[in-house]
Amino acid sequence: MKENFLLWVVFLSFILFVLLLDLGVFHRKAHVPRFKEALLWYLVWVFISFLVNTFVFFSWGYQKALEFLTGYLVELSLSADNIFIFLVIFNYFAVPNEYRFRVLFWGILGAILMRLFFILAGVTLIKKFHFVIYIFGFIVIYSGIKLLFRKKEEIHPEKNPLLKLARKFIPVTTGYHGQKFFVRSSKKYMATPLFIVLLVIESTDVVFAIDSVPAIFAITVDPFIVFTSNICAILGLRSLYFLIENIMRLFTYLDKGLSVILVFIGFKMLISDFYKIPTIFALLFVLLVLAFTIFISVIRGNNKESKKNFSL
Repeated sequence: MKENFLLWVVFLSFILFVLLLDLGVFHRKAHVPRFKEALLWYLVWVFISFLVNTFVFFSWGYQKALEFLTGYLVELSLSADNIFIFLVIFNYFAVPNEYRFRVLFWGILGAILMRLFFILAGVTLIKKFHFVIYIFGFIVIYSGIKLLFRKKEEIHPEKNPLLKLARKFIPVTTGYHGQKFFVRSSKKYMATPLFIVLLVIESTDVVFAIDSVPAIFAITVDPFIVFTSNICAILGLRSLYFLIENIMRLFTYLDKGLSVILVFIGFKMLISDFYKIPTIFALLFVLLVLAFTIFISVIRGNNKESKKNFSL
C-alpha cells in the first residue's frame, strides 16, 4: 500500500515539476510557439510517456505495458478531437495566439485534477458494483454514435451554462490585459476575458472526460495504469494544438474514425464477462482505424484541392 502511494506521489510530483518548468522557464513570456518548438515539446511529452511505459513494463510485465500503450493511444486520439473544440472557443472569443498557450496550460492542469477524481471514482464503482461496466459501455457507445452525427457548426461556446453563470456574477473587463486572468480596477479585482475562456475550456473538458474516461476502462481497471496513460496523453495537448492548427486537412474525418473506435470499445466493455477481446487486438484496431482515417482525409483533401485549382 505504501509503495503504491509513493508511486502516485512520485508520478504526480514529476509531472508537476515538468509543467512548472515548462511554464515558468521555457514559456515564461507570452508568444506563439513555432512549428519546431511545438514539435520539440510534443516529442518531449511522447518521450516521457515512453519512459512511463518502460517503467510499467519492467515493473509489472508485458500485459500491463500493453494496457498502458493501448489506453494512451485511445486517449490521445480522443484528445486530438478535443483540439478542434479548443480552436472554436479561441476563435469565438478572439483570443490572441500568444495567450492561448497559457490558457491551455492551466486548462490541462485542471484536467489532471478532474481526471484523477473521475478515474478513482470510476475504478471504485466498478470494483464495488460490477454492473457499472455495462453502464460505462452504453455511455461510450452513445458517445460514439453522437460523435458520428455531430457537425462542426453545432459547437456553440456562447451557450455554455458556466459562461452564462459567470457573466452574471463575475465583473469582466472589456478587453484583454496581456496574459492576466485578473486585474485590479477601481480598487476591486475584475476577471479578464481570458479567465472566462479558461472557464469554458475547463467546463468543456468535464464533458469530454465523461465521454472519454469510461473508454479506457475497457482496457484496464488498474487505477495507476488508467491515470498515467490518460495524463500522459493529455499532457501533449498544448503542443499538439499548435502542431495540427495548420494541418487541419489531415484530420477532416477524424471524428468518424473516433466514433468507430468508441463503439468498438463500448462493445468490448459490454461483452467483457463473456469474451475478453485481447488487448493487442484492441491496440491494432485503434491504430488501423486512425491510420485509415488520416489516409482518407489526405486523399479527399488532395482531391478537393485539385478540383479547386482546376476550377480556377
